[in-house]
Amino acid sequence: MVLIINYNTGNCGSILNMIKKAGGNAEIVSDPMQLKGAEKIILPGVGSFDFGMNELEKGGWIEVLNKKIINEKVPVLGICLGMQLMAKKSEEGIKSGLGWVDAEVIKFRFEDQKIKIPHMGWNWVSPLKYDTLFKNYTDNPRFYFVHSYYVKCHHEEDIIAKTAYFTQTFVSSFRKDNIFGVQFHPEKSHVYGLHLLKNFIQL
Repeated sequence: MVLIINYNTGNCGSILNMIKKAGGNAEIVSDPMQLKGAEKIILPGVGSFDFGMNELEKGGWIEVLNKKIINEKVPVLGICLGMQLMAKKSEEGIKSGLGWVDAEVIKFRFEDQKIKIPHMGWNWVSPLKYDTLFKNYTDNPRFYFVHSYYVKCHHEEDIIAKTAYFTQTFVSSFRKDNIFGVQFHPEKSHVYGLHLLKNFIQL
């Protein structure tokens, strides 16, 4: 069973539908106690860093998540803001992140003012090494992005995929043990997103 955390941010319904389409069993949960029997967890997210951390704190999620993810090693997938919250900190806010990955969140900066921020739309994702999250793609997959900030990993070995946006190449996916993050939205990425979610539920 894949449990999707509803902490008042994120496309929970779209993720639920895509997982079911990929052949998985999923449920949206709004109470940390519902994570007790989780086999896999998805942390979605749309919005600002501090808002996301505040909602996790208010909902009582953090202690339970740390137990499931850090102690019990339950696989978790962070999507967009959910990925960013796994880092230690962000330029977008003042609150500390979950700190599961040694990384920080940086804002896009371009000398050319004509380059649009946020980065929005379809873009290629280039896996840097074999990982089960990206297995069995016949070519470099394309995913849908909407973000103004990106994750900067402090350890190269945690990076599993990158994406180029004009002059900036950024981390579009990381993995540290059982902790996965993707900057894009697989639930909005049609066949490519369906395939990635299928890989996650089959871990």
